[in-house]
Amino acid sequence: MNQQKDYYKILGVSKDASPEEIKKAFRKLAIKYHPDKNKGDKEAEERFKEINEAYAVLSDPEKKKQYDTFGSTEFHKHFSQEDIFRDFDFSSIFRDLGVGGEGFTRIIFGGGAGGFEDIFSGAGGRTTGQGRRHFHQPSGPYMYQQTQPKGQDVVLDLYVTPYEVIHGDKKVISLQTGGFPEKISVTIPRGITRGKKIRVPGKGTQGPGGRGDLYLRINISLPPGFYFDQDGNVIYDRYISFSDACLGTTVEIPGLDGSSLKLKIPAGIKCGQKMRLKGKGLPGPKGGKHDLFARIMVHVPKKLSKEQKKLVEELKKAGL
Repeated sequence: MNQQKDYYKILGVSKDASPEEIKKAFRKLAIKYHPDKNKGDKEAEERFKEINEAYAVLSDPEKKKQYDTFGSTEFHKHFSQEDIFRDFDFSSIFRDLGVGGEGFTRIIFGGGAGGFEDIFSGAGGRTTGQGRRHFHQPSGPYMYQQTQPKGQDVVLDLYVTPYEVIHGDKKVISLQTGGFPEKISVTIPRGITRGKKIRVPGKGTQGPGGRGDLYLRINISLPPGFYFDQDGNVIYDRYISFSDACLGTTVEIPGLDGSSLKLKIPAGIKCGQKMRLKGKGLPGPKGGKHDLFARIMVHVPKKLSKEQKKLVEELKKAGL
């Protein structure tokens, strides 16, 4: 089954259509594409199948709610075709339309003609434990497991250090599951970037069909003095004196891996100017490292000694 079907589009109705509007659209299309009126037309058969599938979902309040909430792909992960057509009253529907239902049986389930009740009601079948039901078709008996919806997925923020991003690591996190603590081991891949999600299957909330998944959204906790700019670059603010800005100097910059980096600052640098430390940033998911940037800030003291004030005044007289 195509998991990307838009049932509203198939029936030609809007998402806020009333049950009466949905039924009216279905009746019109079902009569048009019924196999009895399009014998041998495979395209019409496929269209007829889609129309009935769409109506089986949109005419059922609970199935419609699930479809609207989770979308087509997630809906079909939890609802098999048998689930979709369960409790769908084929006989009354096609009797109301004035056409037969046998063609639909053949299209959906294959084989020869068989009544709709023989497929979906108690006639010809028996219910077993744990939601299983045996049905007898012309091609022989088969059994399916009723699909129950899983619990909801959960998204949590996971904070990692630059060291863990650079080298990769394993973390153990604690969750509260049903009021009880649960520890989960998570592998942090080298080079993972901010905003990426790590999927942990079966660790979401509990539902009738099992637990959903847990998604850990990566956040990177940078050391003091470092921050991300709006483009995602890692920046470190390095303050220097006015004299060093005028004359140039060499300073040390802390590396994200704990090392110490040397940076040569040219004479006459402007306050706020960024300097690139190539390959000293965080690694990327495809290998290699991004650059680290040092933003040079000129420190202006709030208080000056008498000697400093005198020297600054002399500089001012000299045009600085």
